[in-house]
Amino acid sequence: MPIPTEVVGSLPRPTYLQQAFAEYDAGKITHDALVAAQDKAAKDSVERMEAAGETYVTDGEQRASSFATYPIVETLKGAGLPSNFVADGQFFAIFDDGHHRQLPRLVKGPFKYATYAWQNLKQSKPYASHPMKQAVIAPSMMYLLYPLQSELEGYTREEFIKDLVNECEKDIRGCFETGAKRVSIDFTEGRLALKHDPRNPWTNAELLETFVKLINQVLDRFTPEERVNIGLHTCPGGDCDSVHSMDVDYSKLLPSLFQIHAGYFLIELSSEKNKEAVYKSIGQHIRRDANGIKQVAFIGVINTLNPAIEDPEQIAEQLMLASKYIPVDQLGATDDCGFSPFSIDDKPSHGSPDFARDIAFQKISSRVKGAKLASERLGI
Repeated sequence: MPIPTEVVGSLPRPTYLQQAFAEYDAGKITHDALVAAQDKAAKDSVERMEAAGETYVTDGEQRASSFATYPIVETLKGAGLPSNFVADGQFFAIFDDGHHRQLPRLVKGPFKYATYAWQNLKQSKPYASHPMKQAVIAPSMMYLLYPLQSELEGYTREEFIKDLVNECEKDIRGCFETGAKRVSIDFTEGRLALKHDPRNPWTNAELLETFVKLINQVLDRFTPEERVNIGLHTCPGGDCDSVHSMDVDYSKLLPSLFQIHAGYFLIELSSEKNKEAVYKSIGQHIRRDANGIKQVAFIGVINTLNPAIEDPEQIAEQLMLASKYIPVDQLGATDDCGFSPFSIDDKPSHGSPDFARDIAFQKISSRVKGAKLASERLGI
């Protein structure tokens, strides 16, 4: 079987869509006008991803303002925030360039999603002729919505976790029922949990193992046959062409990461300084039997923060080197991260969101070609 290849999920939103989000926040356009811009961008995303040769296509998350908070808020400025939340939650991440992304804060139970990922998938599915995948947010990110140091009156942490696991399961099941062939869980907070950033208190709370157990509570509700097609994405962040936890060594994360009972992993790697050491660590910790399924590591071969387009030959070489440490039947190729996880993203290294969008499709095409080259040379 050739080396499989798969996109993480998001694509840069075109300028007209970013403007539509901003104008909707400002009350200058209606919700219908915003949806029309989302429809246009989603259709373009699906069609161009198919043209690039992607196996499982997405709408590039054009309907979501944030990969992290799509279940509870419509826009980055807080439109549609449910009445049991306030906007002044803790920072999810503080990035190396100084900017930050902030989460809402739960003030009253119960915890329920306002929007499910499958609802966005349903709107974009008519545009696709290829199989589709859908990204969903990890329960670990949603865990950060509940106060870390105290319990809410009338709604215990235990009750919150029960509701959280139920909602995450519902999100994933809804994607499959809507027609997704693959579902990947965004877990960028995994590496960040090991950073111990004094500016960001939750990163000092030793939460990685809590996160792993929480994700497994969700995954263990699925059969082995279902979990083969449920993946997990990890990276050091990728927003406004900046990262939040590249300084955390992968060796601290990978042993715990592969204890998650997912069928496959989308792992940022092309930006790492010592790729070979990470390949070796993946080979040591990836499981051939993870509660009844064989895990597959999709290594990042595309730098989503750099506008330089990777050559398929270079991608093939990365995969050939990785195959020395990772069994070929457990090896895949992906991008380092989603190309643009938030609806407002200036893409400073690229010059403009529209240029970044064009570059993203060229990078996807190179990844597909590079995986094919590596497969041919490995004789699979």
